[in-house]
Amino acid sequence: MHPMTSRERTEAILAEKPVDRIPHFPFILGFCARNLGLPITTIYRDAEKSFAAQQMTFEQYDVDWGPIYGYASYGTWEFGGEIEMPSGNYQQAPAHKSFPVKTEADVDTLGLPDVRTAGCLPIAMAFSRLQESHGTPISVVLGGNFTIAGNICAVEKLCRWMIKKPELAHRILRLATDHILQIVGHWVDTFGADRVIPQFWEPLAANRIISPRQFKQFVLPYLVETGERIRELGVRHVLHHICGDQNANLPFWAEVPMGELGLCSFGEEIDIERAIEVLGEKAIMIGNVDPSLLLTGTPDAIYERCRQAIEKGKRAPRGFMFSAGCELPPETPGYHLHVVQKALDRFGAMQQP
Repeated sequence: MHPMTSRERTEAILAEKPVDRIPHFPFILGFCARNLGLPITTIYRDAEKSFAAQQMTFEQYDVDWGPIYGYASYGTWEFGGEIEMPSGNYQQAPAHKSFPVKTEADVDTLGLPDVRTAGCLPIAMAFSRLQESHGTPISVVLGGNFTIAGNICAVEKLCRWMIKKPELAHRILRLATDHILQIVGHWVDTFGADRVIPQFWEPLAANRIISPRQFKQFVLPYLVETGERIRELGVRHVLHHICGDQNANLPFWAEVPMGELGLCSFGEEIDIERAIEVLGEKAIMIGNVDPSLLLTGTPDAIYERCRQAIEKGKRAPRGFMFSAGCELPPETPGYHLHVVQKALDRFGAMQQP
């Protein structure tokens, strides 16, 4: 098989066609700014510079897919709260500064934001226009339903309300779900359903925060509704980042509609073999080397861990893409990312059918 371009590799795996090697899916944001000598805040404030920094970094390290725009604290700013952009050496993404919902009374006055103007959405739209013009996947990145709800009000408050005042928790989840559907609808209207691949990052549903029983009651119904309605819009692929330890939630994730072919990325806490067993028949598997290892590990240890992930992932029936289990730390030595690519070149090659 002739060497593929990044675009050819991405299009092939989404079409379930052979690829020359396992694609390298990027969970690489702040690192790209550091790589180009830019402040990390550039990734989140300036669509053009963010796109260019990612594109040049991906070219340098032979990363596939294409640049993305998003962060895990999505929802705070958009619903009227405040965020703090990253600064200094130890912040790598926007963080909560003031939540839009602080009291029960705030829930009554909360409305849906304008998807054209709220928070980071104008930047995200400008970024998606760059994705369109460069022929990379148009990946509008949002929190998952529960994570957006936990960014509207502090997640510890949301968890207390789930137990003591579940009607309040459901009202916030309802707003988060309606907001997601409005955004995806806006992106579909702008770019076409066959071009848009929504990404939903769901770290707050991890089992260190909520139980599987709570996931089934408060998270799963909204995930299923969102998946069904997005599919009705004609969207073909939905990506879920199943962040953190969600081993006990995996059987519920198998019930979530993800389009014709879903994509699921996983935190390092989930073994890829287990992920394939539960979700491999409905989604491309993406994962999942520990970001802390990529930051502080030896090159030999990184190379071996990448080999293990690649060898396991190759068994996924509907495809596999290699990635870090969460965002690559911005201070990761560049040589460590080079080691990742060496492992992909060595172990990720696919036999020609």
